Amino acid sequence: MEDVFARLRRVGALKRGRLDGDPSDRRLARAAGVSHGTPGAWLDGRQLPQRIDPLLAVLDEIRTEAARRGLLATRADALGADTVGELLDERRWRAAFEAERGHRNERSRLEAERQRARAALERDGLRARQAALADRPRPVRQWPAGRLGVHPAIPGRTPVPGRAPIPGPGHSSAPAADPTHAHAHAHAHAHGNSPTAAEDSGFVLPRYVPRPHDVRLRRLLAPAVTDGAPPILVVVQGPSCAGKTRTAYEALQVAVPAGFDLLFPADTDSLLATLAADALPPRTVLWLNEAQHHLTDPQGEAAAAALLRRLDGEGPLVVIATLWPEHAEALTRPASHSGDAHRHARALLSQAHWVDLSRTFASDLDAARAAAAEDASLAEAVAAGAAELTQVLAAGPDLVRHYERAAGPHGPYGSALISAAMDAHRLGGVGALPLAFLEAAAVGYLTDAERAAARPDWFGHALARARTLIKHTTSPLQDVPHPTGMGRLPGTARLADYLQHHGRHARRFHCPPDSFWRAAREHLTHPEELLRLGDAARWRARYAHAVRLYSAAADAGESYALIRLGQMREDNLDMEEAQRLYRLAVDAGNTDGLLCLAALWEDAWCWEEAEELYLRASAAGVEDALAYAGLMWDGAGEPAKAWATYERALRSGHTDVLIFMAQSRRREGAPEQAAELYRRAADAGHTDALHQLVCLWEETGQQEEADRQLRRFAEDGDTSALLNVAHMLGESGQPERAERLYLRAASAGDDRGWYLRAFMWEKAGGRAKAESSFRAAVESGDLAALLQLARSREAGGDITGAEALYRQAVDAEADSEAMLCLARLQEAAGDRERAERLYLMAADTGDVRVASAVLALARLRGAEEEAYLRFGLAADGSASDPWEWPLTPEPVPAASVRAAVTDHPAPRCD
Repeated sequence: MEDVFARLRRVGALKRGRLDGDPSDRRLARAAGVSHGTPGAWLDGRQLPQRIDPLLAVLDEIRTEAARRGLLATRADALGADTVGELLDERRWRAAFEAERGHRNERSRLEAERQRARAALERDGLRARQAALADRPRPVRQWPAGRLGVHPAIPGRTPVPGRAPIPGPGHSSAPAADPTHAHAHAHAHAHGNSPTAAEDSGFVLPRYVPRPHDVRLRRLLAPAVTDGAPPILVVVQGPSCAGKTRTAYEALQVAVPAGFDLLFPADTDSLLATLAADALPPRTVLWLNEAQHHLTDPQGEAAAAALLRRLDGEGPLVVIATLWPEHAEALTRPASHSGDAHRHARALLSQAHWVDLSRTFASDLDAARAAAAEDASLAEAVAAGAAELTQVLAAGPDLVRHYERAAGPHGPYGSALISAAMDAHRLGGVGALPLAFLEAAAVGYLTDAERAAARPDWFGHALARARTLIKHTTSPLQDVPHPTGMGRLPGTARLADYLQHHGRHARRFHCPPDSFWRAAREHLTHPEELLRLGDAARWRARYAHAVRLYSAAADAGESYALIRLGQMREDNLDMEEAQRLYRLAVDAGNTDGLLCLAALWEDAWCWEEAEELYLRASAAGVEDALAYAGLMWDGAGEPAKAWATYERALRSGHTDVLIFMAQSRRREGAPEQAAELYRRAADAGHTDALHQLVCLWEETGQQEEADRQLRRFAEDGDTSALLNVAHMLGESGQPERAERLYLRAASAGDDRGWYLRAFMWEKAGGRAKAESSFRAAVESGDLAALLQLARSREAGGDITGAEALYRQAVDAEADSEAMLCLARLQEAAGDRERAERLYLMAADTGDVRVASAVLALARLRGAEEEAYLRFGLAADGSASDPWEWPLTPEPVPAASVRAAVTDHPAPRCD
C-alpha cells in the first residue's frame, strides 16, 4: 500500500497544479477547524493529524473542487494509475491512515523495548552501586520527620478537645483524681491523668505554620523537580532553634513528588562514597542537615568538590542543606594570607540558593495562634505570648522547675515574688510590675514559718533569685526597657512570657491572698489595670477588695469603674446610689452610663423616663440607643411607639432596626411587609436579615424561594447562614427541617452543626439524637458540648458517666459551671466536704456565675445567704467580715455629655 505521506504530497501537487491552488488554505483550515497553515503542512507531507476527520474534511473540499472542474475520472498524475476520484477516495484514505498508525505503533513499541532494556541495565548497575553503600536512598515519603533531624516538640499541656474518646452511656473514662487536689497544690493538674500524658513518650510534631520563607523555598523546589531540570543546591539558613530542618521537611512534603528518592548520609565518608559511586541519579534529594558537619570535616573540601561536579551533571537533583549563620559566614569567608581552608566549600555555596529564616514569629503570630486552636503542642508555645516561640520552649521547662522547686534559703521568697507576678499578669494584665508591689504582695504567699525566718534583707535576695539567668537565655523576672530612652525602667520588673502562660494554667484554681489585693490598691496606678483587678476580685466574690480597687480606678480617672460600682450597688438593690454612680460616669464622659440609667427605669417599667434617657444617649452619640428604645417599647406591648422609634432610628441612618421592624410586622401577621423589610435590611448589608427571610419563607410555605436561597448559602460555603436558619427553624417548631440544615453544615466542615443540632434535640426531648450529636461535637473539639453531654448523661440517670465528663470539662477548661455541677453531685451523694471544696474552686476560678457558688457555700455552711451575697468571701474562702462602701469622689463633668444630663431634671416614675 502506498505510503500515506506520499499520497498527501500527490494531493498537494494536484491542488497546486491542476486545481490552480483551489480551494485556498484558509478555506481548507476553516473546513477542518484547524489553524491557517496546518492544511498546507499536511499536503506537503510534513505532518499527519492525530485524527483522520479533519483530514477527510480537507480532502472533501478538494474532491468537490475537482468534481466542479470535471477531473474526477481523469488520471491523477504520472506517479500512479489511479484517477483523481480514486486518489481522493475516503475509504482508501482511511485504510492508509490506519496502516500508518500501525507502523507508528510498531516503531514506538520497538523503541520502548530498547529504552526499557537500557533503563533496566542502568537500574541494575545503580542498585548494585547503592547496595554497596553504608547509607542508601529510600522513597522520599518513607522518611519520617524525626529521622531527618526534626526535633520533637514538647507535648502540649493545653488539652485539644476531641482527642480523647468519649465513653458511652453507663461507662466512665479512666478514673480521675479528685480535682480539688489542684486547689491544694499549686502546680498539679485538676486530675491525675494529663490530657497529653499519652503523648509524653512519643514523637510530637506540631501543626506547621508557614512563613514567608516557606513560599520562597517551595517556589525554588517546584521547578527544580520537573523532568529535565538541572541540579540545584538550596541552603536553609537560620539560628539555633529557628526551625530550619522543619522548614525543609515541610517543603519536601509539598513540593517534591512521591516518586523521588532521598539520601541522608550519616557522615562525610558516606557522602564521599555516594558521590564516588555515582549513586545519586536524577529524581533524588540529597539531604544535608547541619551541613557544617560535612563541610568542616577533614574530608569536607573533597566532599564539596565532588558535590560541585555532581551539580554539573544530569537532573532533576535537589540538594537541601541547613546551616547556622555563623557556620555559613566561616565557610564563605574569602581566603586570607594564612591560607584558604574552605576554597571548594566557598565555591559550592556560591552556587546555592539561600533561604533565610527569621529568628522570631513576630510577623506571623496571628497564623500561629490560628493553628494553635487545633494543636496542643503549638498552643503551649503560642500561649506563652512570645514571638520567639521555639526559643521560649527551650528554656520554659527550666523556668518552671526553678520556680516550683524553690531550693535554697532564698528559694521560697523568690517563688513568692514570681507567684505574685503571675497573679498580677493573669488577673490584671499588669505589664511593668513595681518592685514595691511585689515586695508588699509576697507576704501572703509565704507560710508563717517562712515569714518568721525572713532576714531584714530578704527582698534583695528574693529578687536576685527571681532574676536568675536560665540556660543563658532568660530569667523569671526581667528588666523592663525604658519606654522613651535607653536602658531599663528602674524599680520595675516583668514576668517571663512563658511563666505568664504557665501561671494562667498552674494558678487557675487559686484566689490571691489579701496582701496581693492590698498591694495592688496601694502600688499600682494604671486605671485599666486596677479596673481589671477589680473585675477579678468581683467575679471571685471578694467584694470588699473589688469595691476598693474600683474606687482606686475611679480616683485614677477610669469612668467604667463608676459603672462597675453602680452595678454592684444595683445588685444590692441600692438603686438610688446606683443611679448616682451612673450619673457620675456620664459626667466623666462615659455615655454607657446613660444606657445603665435607662435600663434602671426600664426595669422599673417606667417606659417614658427610660425612653428619654435612650434619646439623650442617642444625642450623645450612642449608636444603638434608639434601637434599644424601640425594643423596649416592643417588649412593653406598645408596637406603635416601637415603630415610631424604629423609624426615627432609620432616619438617622441606623439600618439595623429594619430587622426589628420586620420582626414586628411578622408578629402582627403581615409576612409580605416583613419580607420587604428583611430585603431592605439585607441590601443594607445585614446578613442576618437574609437568614430570617429564609425562615419566613419556610413558615409561609414559600419552599421554592427558601430552597433556592439555601442552595446559594451552600454554594458560597456560608455554613453560618445554614446554622442560623436551622436555629430559627428549630425555635419555630420545625426540628426535622432544621436537622437537615445542621447536618449539611456539619458535613461541610462546620462542627458547630453537631452541637446546635444536639441542643435542639435536647430541648425537643430527643435524647438519643442529642446524645449522639453531643458526642460528635465533643470529638470535633467543642468543649461546650462536653458539659452538655454530661448534663444529658445526668438527666438520663447515668450519674457515674456524668461525673466523669464533668471532671473532664474541669480539666480541659477549668470550667466553673462544670465544677458547680460536680459539686452538686457530691453534695447529693452526701460528701459535703468535697462539695464545699468544689464550690469554693468554682468561686476562686472567677466567673460571672459566682453568685451560684456563693449561695451554695452559704447553704452548706448554714450561714445567712443575704450576708454572703452582700459581703462575699474573704481571701481564704471563708465568709467576709462586714465592710463599708468607700466614698466615691465627684469627678469633673465632661462637656460633651454634661448638657445631656445636667441640663434636665432627673426622670421620675410615678
